[in-house]
Amino acid sequence: MKGAAYDLLGVTRVYDGRRVLSVRELAVQEGEILAVVGPNGSGKSTLLRLLNFLEPCSAGEITYFGRRIEYPPPLDLRREVTMVFQRPILINGTVRDNLAYPLRLRSLQNRDRVEGLLAQFGLERLASASARKLSVGEYQRVALARALAAFPRVLLLDEPTANLDPYSVALIEGIVQSVRAAGRTTQVLVTHNVFQAKRLADRVVMLLEGDVIEAGNTRHFFDDPRDPRTAAFVRGEMVY
Repeated sequence: MKGAAYDLLGVTRVYDGRRVLSVRELAVQEGEILAVVGPNGSGKSTLLRLLNFLEPCSAGEITYFGRRIEYPPPLDLRREVTMVFQRPILINGTVRDNLAYPLRLRSLQNRDRVEGLLAQFGLERLASASARKLSVGEYQRVALARALAAFPRVLLLDEPTANLDPYSVALIEGIVQSVRAAGRTTQVLVTHNVFQAKRLADRVVMLLEGDVIEAGNTRHFFDDPRDPRTAAFVRGEMVY
């Protein structure tokens, strides 16, 4: 039986005296897709930064696969977690160079893996193209392929399909679902698109002003939310 990839207990994050995140208790189950939704400024990106060990929490405890995190965590642990930002940055080189880069950092064989990713993401014809000359959709596909190259234990996705064309959205969502089916990688997806959360997620968490106001399986979250603010958000109404 799989356990928790993350356990957060009493976690807060404070910037310049202002509390931007407060999580009394939250678990991310191994192998699941957890969607995190909420309006702008609700703490979604802050939560991802904590899960990616980019910064410490101000108070509380984060446990990663049963291991309490002390900041800064060791390099081998940080390399188990990869993240795709809404506006990712690729290295100055070809598409193939970018996919090989995380493997080279880990001294892993990369040729077969890179060729497989090029095919999986529909990037074969762009393999030798400069990453600087890609379209927005192509750029984001390369960023996701690079994040998956070294078989991460956890994949964090920050609005990975924002402003993309329908083809790229469908392709990226299909990849996310295939990663879920393989069962090797836990995924946390931040999205403003509630329909995307409903399509992809096993469970959904809603943040509002830094607080978790709802967390549950996807069907209950959308069909029978406990909190009226969740219901209002799902209906597309403004949440304060």
